[in-house]
Amino acid sequence: MALRSLDNALPIAIERPKKQAKVVVTQNQKETDCVVNDENKAPLPPGDAAVDYVPSENIEAIDDPDSKIHGLVGGLESKDWLEICRSLNDTRRFALFHSALLLPILGKVLLVIVKSMKNPRSALCKTSVMASADIFKAFGDELFESSNSDAFDNVILQLLLKASQDKKFVCEEADKTLKAMVESMTPLPLFHKLHTYVKHSNMRIRAKAAISISHCVSKMVGFYIILSNCCRFLSVMVLNELHCYSRNWME
Repeated sequence: MALRSLDNALPIAIERPKKQAKVVVTQNQKETDCVVNDENKAPLPPGDAAVDYVPSENIEAIDDPDSKIHGLVGGLESKDWLEICRSLNDTRRFALFHSALLLPILGKVLLVIVKSMKNPRSALCKTSVMASADIFKAFGDELFESSNSDAFDNVILQLLLKASQDKKFVCEEADKTLKAMVESMTPLPLFHKLHTYVKHSNMRIRAKAAISISHCVSKMVGFYIILSNCCRFLSVMVLNELHCYSRNWME
């Protein structure tokens, strides 16, 4: 008797396809993935993207400065930080193109700028630092006057503090503003202002003050070299004139 094949004796088991686990992706995850995986999209700059950091050379004049100056301080004291940034940019425009209108309220403006520098929002802090640079360029030695001197001292302290902090975004701008301050003012009175911060309790502030003082000294040395050359030139001219006069007198 022939044996039956065992392959035909057992029933063939049919494997059912395994169900794939469903993954629920939330809207927030989709947006995050798009941000992470979008390699063609340029990264946003540090700070808030809604703020424009306009270089001084691209600042434009104000169309109606006489009417707009009345609301400047109010805008700087606004509770909306974006409105403060816009007012700070207007302050820069007034400083560069309408400085005569800004001068009567300059002390108040400097105090508000100091307050903005203390704000933890980096975008607001950087905009206020840029405004300080344009004020230095526009007013120069007028900041040494008694009506502005105290507010100016507070601005210097905040600039030294911001230049010594770890945020590169703000630190570099503060360094540029301190250089603009030295370039825009008579070095000797500024030297006396900065000298007080060499004894500050914060070591980083002392270091930044020393750097600014060295720039003042370099500027003074350059000034005295030019002055000495002018004196030497004038003395040569005087000696030549005396020599000519003596010859004519002898003849």
